[in-house]
Amino acid sequence: MKSITVFTPTFDREKTLARLYNSLCSQSSQDFKWIIVDDGSGDNTSAQVQQWIEEGSIEIQYYYQKNKGKLAAQILALNYIDTELFTCIDSDDYMPDDSIENILKFWKTNKKANSAGIIGLDAYEDGSVAGEHLPDIKESTYSELVDHYKIKGDKKYIFDTEVYKKYLPYPYFENEIFHEVSWIFTLIDQEYKFLLSNEIYCIIEYQQDGLSNGLYKRYKDSPNSFIEYRKVKMKYGISKKIVLKNSVHYISSCLFAKKWNFFKDSPNRFYTLIAIPFGIALNVYISHKVKQNTQRIKQGKLI
Repeated sequence: MKSITVFTPTFDREKTLARLYNSLCSQSSQDFKWIIVDDGSGDNTSAQVQQWIEEGSIEIQYYYQKNKGKLAAQILALNYIDTELFTCIDSDDYMPDDSIENILKFWKTNKKANSAGIIGLDAYEDGSVAGEHLPDIKESTYSELVDHYKIKGDKKYIFDTEVYKKYLPYPYFENEIFHEVSWIFTLIDQEYKFLLSNEIYCIIEYQQDGLSNGLYKRYKDSPNSFIEYRKVKMKYGISKKIVLKNSVHYISSCLFAKKWNFFKDSPNRFYTLIAIPFGIALNVYISHKVKQNTQRIKQGKLI
């Protein structure tokens, strides 16, 4: 059995998927398998992947589903992931030639009984790190990185498969495409920590397509998913400030979901009460930004 699975959800990314394939074929360690979940592509992805499977250069498993979004693709893939580790590499990204070797070496050398996996770096093609480097510590919870150290930018997450699956299933809503998948990190944080590595494991492609607009639309279009995420953060937030911030977002998401009884499912009624006016204001602001940014996109203006 291989040691690590590279999971890739893809939708109409025939051209960039080939770049990822080539990078995987060039890995200095072939101790991995590649699981591709095709999320309803209408291009030539299926035929291309079949050709790669027939070539036999690397181990590939291919699955197709109707377009349901990235989380649905990951839920499907997790049914087939049986390696010790797994990581997600998007279809428009790729891996440096020594990534698999470095990941496995770092894991073997540093893993502990309470290790949930590894957090490493993403970088752009010019070599610059996405966001910033990780703090000079050996391990951390995800919440500490985000809420205490305020680490920004994309990072590469490599998970211990057994640990990850302990916290499934995901809260999943069929009518929502852009789920908030960070929900599971907060639960993992209660028992485990991630090993930190300032090595670059993935090269990502910078998308000039309005990231802020995409985030606002996710808030508006996937409110039930964000409600579940905010509830976990309200319950396990590492500070009162974090609990309040997520309570405000919880109110806003409830409004988008048309759930008027804010207290029914709230894990913290006191902060929910305090957050109501701020959550209403945030909801109005998000709605305005989505409308404003949609108009800019229609006019051909990038944000």
